[in-house]
Amino acid sequence: MWGGRFAEGPSAVMREINASIPFDKRLWQQDIAGSKAHVAMLAAQGIVSAEDARTIDAGLDAVAADYARDGVPENLALEDIHMVTENALAEKIGAVAGRLHTARSRNDQVATDFKLWVRDAIDEVDAGLAALQKALLDRAHDHADSVMPGFTHLQSAQPVTLGHHLMAYYEMIARDRGRFADARARLNWCPLGAAALAGTGFPIDREATAQALGFDEPTRNSLDSVSDRDFALEYLTAATQCALHLSRLAEEFVIWASQPFGFVALSDQWSTGSSIMPQKRNPDAAELVRGHAGRIAGCMTSLMMTMKGLPLAYSKDMQDDKPPVFEAHDLIGLAIAAMTGMVESASFRTDRMRALAESGFATATDLADWLVREAGLPFREAHHVTGRVVALAEQEGVTLDRLTLDQLKSVDTRIDERVFEVLSVDASVASRMSFGGTAPERVRAAIAEARKNQEPHR
Repeated sequence: MWGGRFAEGPSAVMREINASIPFDKRLWQQDIAGSKAHVAMLAAQGIVSAEDARTIDAGLDAVAADYARDGVPENLALEDIHMVTENALAEKIGAVAGRLHTARSRNDQVATDFKLWVRDAIDEVDAGLAALQKALLDRAHDHADSVMPGFTHLQSAQPVTLGHHLMAYYEMIARDRGRFADARARLNWCPLGAAALAGTGFPIDREATAQALGFDEPTRNSLDSVSDRDFALEYLTAATQCALHLSRLAEEFVIWASQPFGFVALSDQWSTGSSIMPQKRNPDAAELVRGHAGRIAGCMTSLMMTMKGLPLAYSKDMQDDKPPVFEAHDLIGLAIAAMTGMVESASFRTDRMRALAESGFATATDLADWLVREAGLPFREAHHVTGRVVALAEQEGVTLDRLTLDQLKSVDTRIDERVFEVLSVDASVASRMSFGGTAPERVRAAIAEARKNQEPHR
């Protein structure tokens, strides 16, 4: 490739460490698309002849057909997808293939290819997240009235509905889609034409190539164009945050599927057994989603450490930008698909949820609120009175709504029979009518609003 400057070829080790074709072959479709846009622009600007441009374009189509049929050959001597494609093109059309690289460098070429790939990756992730949101909406609709314990510190806190709980994850995923959409908007500037680092003396039309490739406009600084990997980091950051949300939902499924909780039964499709214990049903898919979050976060950290101290413009370290992005994309795609499948097929044991909601004194806050609202107590005093009522119920081995009025009055004489209107779990959830609350009416309204707004971000 640079035989005019070097008298000797690289050592075998140098050839191996220098080559990126084993992983950047994934960019072949973007590389072909970028090259076709580039040669069309060269012809329009009179930099190459129309005949040569047609020959190159047809040759690129033939190379793409070979790749689609046979895969991309891993020739370490040619280093990367760009030179492998240029070499394949030369085998198809001869020396005219050499005109394709006029007015561009591998530096702006790889930045363009990688941006195109990440843009496609974001679109794939967004489609997967939209499917997960739909699954959450459907199951939340099924369980808008299903009472379950709400937790803080993994201790029973207040009753909520399962629909409300699932809608919390809908909101998390909505923010994830927003982050990916923001990253997509920021990356959609085209580096092609920045050349190696300083631009080019050829009269190119960067607006034309940007438009042909679906970018909003060309990048504005040639140095920044070839050295920027913010778009890859933003993708990894969004993927990491999304993976954390998926991991939290997966962790809840793991806990809920355990015998002490018994809130959910995962289907055979998303469970495995034991090689020695025939009774076991292990939530392995959820555990792997949880585990993948750590690997995705590691990918983000890897690229951050690669980029943290690099001077302008391009350095060979930047060749290591793609493996963590590719790995994270594969993992996040699997995690989203697995979580969607688990949500769609899970059997929620609402009777068990209700029983535990009723057993944990989860309506204590409702009693304290009633004392404030109906008996006129300051909240701190109401909190103290309620604590004594809970202690009494615990001593008697009953739930709050099973205490008699006389027992309640023995704690505080200001309590009257109206208190029983708020002590059941159904009354508790029904009363939470504040915007964003767990009342079934509010949950159904949130689901309806979400369905109305369930549109792609782009």
